[in-house]
Amino acid sequence: MENTAAPVRPRRVYKYYDLVMAAFVTVLLCSGVIGVQKVSVIGGIPFGTAILFFPLSYLFGDILTEVYGYARSRRVIWAGFGGLIFAAFMSWVVVEMPPAPDWPHQKSYEFVFGNTPRVVFASLVAFWAGEFTNSFVLAKMKIVTRGRWLWTRTIGSTIAGEGVDSLIFYPLAFLGSEGWTSSLVIKVMITNYALKVAWEALATPVTYRIVNFLKKAENEDYYDRDTNFNPFRLET
Repeated sequence: MENTAAPVRPRRVYKYYDLVMAAFVTVLLCSGVIGVQKVSVIGGIPFGTAILFFPLSYLFGDILTEVYGYARSRRVIWAGFGGLIFAAFMSWVVVEMPPAPDWPHQKSYEFVFGNTPRVVFASLVAFWAGEFTNSFVLAKMKIVTRGRWLWTRTIGSTIAGEGVDSLIFYPLAFLGSEGWTSSLVIKVMITNYALKVAWEALATPVTYRIVNFLKKAENEDYYDRDTNFNPFRLET
């Protein structure tokens, strides 16, 4: 009997996809744990110090969606989500473990990392909503612009994604925390949002270089015309 089953299409293997994923998750974890609780001031303007590095996660998110498509970007977002959950759990365990009697730094450690579970929970919710918003907007804009004007969708998606991220993260993470007045939360939220968008705009030449390199190296320039945008799917 003749076999009429459709042939199985070979799965695409990419040279740099895993490296971009690793970079994305690394930036997300470091900016979400190391720098997120510190507020710095330059020129009288307060801002969260993590702003120096956190926008890199959105840059990598833009690159992933632009080159590999929404579905593969979705897998990376879930990888980052899992990493943040582990970071929250590890922080809680390390803080709660009884210190040695001759180790005098428990209070300092609690001050720096004791709020990490709350901060990471806020990061999880904000990151999940913001990154999926960013990826969805970029994927749709790529179709509307027919692949032209990359800067419009990298900056446009960041305006949307970082807006959702900021509105969720800062009140959820810091409102009512020691040292964080309501006015300070609002100031830092607005300042950081503006800085994140400006950071993405200034990084446009770098984004263009990386995107063009990857498209050529991977022989890929994905358009999400038939993509299922359900954020809870992991299939590519």
